[in-house]
Amino acid sequence: MNRILAAAHFAASKHTQQRRKNDAATPYINHPIEVAEHLSRVGGVTDEDVLIAALLHDTVEDTDTTCEEIEQRFGPRTASIVMECNDDKSLPKSERKRLQVVTAAKKSDAAKLVKIADKTCNLRSLLADPPTDWNLDRQREYFLWAEQVVAGLLGINDQLDNAVRDVLDEGKQRLGTAP
Repeated sequence: MNRILAAAHFAASKHTQQRRKNDAATPYINHPIEVAEHLSRVGGVTDEDVLIAALLHDTVEDTDTTCEEIEQRFGPRTASIVMECNDDKSLPKSERKRLQVVTAAKKSDAAKLVKIADKTCNLRSLLADPPTDWNLDRQREYFLWAEQVVAGLLGINDQLDNAVRDVLDEGKQRLGTAP
């Protein structure tokens, strides 16, 4: 079976009971599919390991999936990219967010591609249909924090860089975070 389709099926089975926290309670699997599609359509990314990692980027962090399971099914490079994209859930949320800013520039090019697509898609979702319990201040905070993370991810793919800059600019205008 095609590895990308196998990864989509694997991610769908792992995220099957999860929903986004927006009004529509969108099935969570839509997010990793959107990230992989964004990489391909906007960024022209064809690297199979990167696209698979995009599909699987939240499985270790948000499900019972292990790094070893990803490595066995999809190989060591894919597993490595996925792990670079994950936060250590044993740390407090504030520390995880701080580390995302600090470590962004140190990631491999492949992980930077997945992370910038992930941030772009999260920011677009936030503008279109934010989590129901997020007020305007929390949305603004997320945009400002995401901009700091993104600063360390830029420079690998011009199209992805432009797309994230566009959504950051839109958010600044709509949410009132522009200087």
